[in-house]
Amino acid sequence: MSHSPADRTLIDLSPGEAMHPNIKRLYEHWRALAPDRPLPGRQHIDPLNFPDLLPGIWLLQVERDPLRFRYRLAGTNIVEVAGHEVTGLYMEEAHPQIKNQPNALARYINAAKNGRPSRRKGKATLWQHKDFHLIENLLLPLAKDGETVDMILVYTQLYTE
Repeated sequence: MSHSPADRTLIDLSPGEAMHPNIKRLYEHWRALAPDRPLPGRQHIDPLNFPDLLPGIWLLQVERDPLRFRYRLAGTNIVEVAGHEVTGLYMEEAHPQIKNQPNALARYINAAKNGRPSRRKGKATLWQHKDFHLIENLLLPLAKDGETVDMILVYTQLYTE
């Protein structure tokens, strides 16, 4: 799979919705990483560059044949809204309801296959929480070799209203 720097442009699934400053900051940080290669890898990410965002960060390992996603890391906000620790679990284990939502993983699959970041703001689809009804999240593909996505860095901004 070959990418060009233009492939780092955001697929915005919520184009009339204002982008939260945290989402914009992390996206711009990711875009600036490893400019000499199509995609940055996990090795380029330094959490000390965005410590205030860590509660909303999650990291998914991309496994292939079959294509699956395993939580490698979940910030405290993510564990709270999920209602349980998800680190080490596959997405379908952490969120059994996705079996009944055929499109629930479409963005993750797209990021893994095409290496394109995406943003969405709207109702949460993977979890339901009494305090957080609206989310905005950002999927940032990572590739250790610069081309084949092996991780997806996700940031979720939670909204109470």
